[in-house]
Amino acid sequence: MAIKPVKQLVEDAEQEIETLDLEAARVLLDDGDVLFVDIRDIRELWHEGTIPGALHAPRGMLEFWVDPQSPYHKSEFSQKAKYVFFCAAGWRSALATKALQDMGLTPVAHIRGGFGAWKEADLPMEPVARRQKPS
Repeated sequence: MAIKPVKQLVEDAEQEIETLDLEAARVLLDDGDVLFVDIRDIRELWHEGTIPGALHAPRGMLEFWVDPQSPYHKSEFSQKAKYVFFCAAGWRSALATKALQDMGLTPVAHIRGGFGAWKEADLPMEPVARRQKPS
């Protein structure tokens, strides 16, 4: 059995989801009805920062946080909002956006090129501080 390459999975997902270029995503940054969702690992956020106001939802928990019947559900995913997902390069977010769209979460989109492209374009960013462990 041949493994379908992840690049092909991403290309297939992008045929079925909304993919925003950087300018379209930047315009949505000030829209109160849009929630940017950073699905990168927390260490990536600590190292590079994030898009201002973005919710951090680790990729491994995303479907559980979105599902209202899950014990891990997060109320942020029950709002009337457009959800814009991003990762480092746009691959994880394309696959995540497709999965969440298949679950019924709408409207959803992802950012082409991810946070790497956002950072390279010198668009607004904010640092993410490490939380202190309770003593």
